[in-house]
Amino acid sequence: MRSLLNLSSLTVTGALTAAMLSTSALTMAPSAALAVPAGGYADLVEAVSPAVVFIEVTGKAQMAQSGMPDTMPPQLRRFFEDRQPGQNGPTQGLGSGFIISDDGQIVTNHHVVDGADSVTVKLADGRSYAAEVLGSDPLTDIALLKVTADDALPTVAFGSSAALRVGDEVVAVGNPFGLGGTVTSGIVSALSRDIKSGPFDDFIQTDAAINRGNSGGPLFDNAGQVIGVNTAIISPAGGSVGIGFAVPSDLVQTVVADLADDGQLTRGWLGVNIRPMSDEVANVLGYDSPKGAVIEAVSVDSPAQKAGLKAGDIILSFGDSAVDELRDLTRAVATASPDQQTQVTVLRKGQEITLEVTVGTLKPKEA
Repeated sequence: MRSLLNLSSLTVTGALTAAMLSTSALTMAPSAALAVPAGGYADLVEAVSPAVVFIEVTGKAQMAQSGMPDTMPPQLRRFFEDRQPGQNGPTQGLGSGFIISDDGQIVTNHHVVDGADSVTVKLADGRSYAAEVLGSDPLTDIALLKVTADDALPTVAFGSSAALRVGDEVVAVGNPFGLGGTVTSGIVSALSRDIKSGPFDDFIQTDAAINRGNSGGPLFDNAGQVIGVNTAIISPAGGSVGIGFAVPSDLVQTVVADLADDGQLTRGWLGVNIRPMSDEVANVLGYDSPKGAVIEAVSVDSPAQKAGLKAGDIILSFGDSAVDELRDLTRAVATASPDQQTQVTVLRKGQEITLEVTVGTLKPKEA
């Protein structure tokens, strides 16, 4: 049975247990810079390693069910299910992260720190600090920590994941199985992967070896820029088989900026229940394949209802974003600013019409 696993390693009452092997995506630099450096990666690793950190977490035994939504295919098993039931002792977790500001802001995965009572960050040079969780987002599996140090800390910078191409070289640095400072290399195997973990699935797939404990660690391009945050793997036995996933840096930067502001994320809300277009409907409409998002229901007093959207409408675009599949609409709405005026193009009874909607604010119950 294939397993989707968080990359954190957890121990329950002193015994090492498996944590979900998810990893978050980081930004990537222009693909022109992504050629294997002459002589290997030693210079790159020497430059970036001081800013990659080892994270230790202590919490309750039932902590951190990773925050990953229960939309994953049934054949994908979480490592958290391997724990012994009924144990109430302290749980310890291991993960990775990276410093993005010299005053101590650190990016990691939400599932690494979810439910934590205490978080400790250890640097490559041996320094150790207690960390505060500034904010955390389960939908993208990104968290922002803060430590206070007497001196300026080493940092790494984000690159742009939009410039990535399949085949580009990448390097992962992290703390697999508690082995801090571990470096692996590979290529971008695929882009925009949907692994059914949530509404923002747009993962970078890589064959760079990532394992338990790599969660929250950076994925670098050959310029030493973070292009993704390692967050998940598919594996039959818990180890790397060359199928790992990272959250793209462009998304990570947006989430981190919002968390740094006030520890909270503000997302747009439309107020519709949607489903994919069927093959039969696509054939009737003359499409080569299904496209758009079919509205099944419109919430009462929602932005969608106020704009005139109706059940049966097929949303083809939202603002500047074409809606080819459901996640296109989910991401476009969520990243829109509340109170923003946006045009929505829908297909209604065979005719395309454009409506103006004022985006609402997503509340926890809607999320």
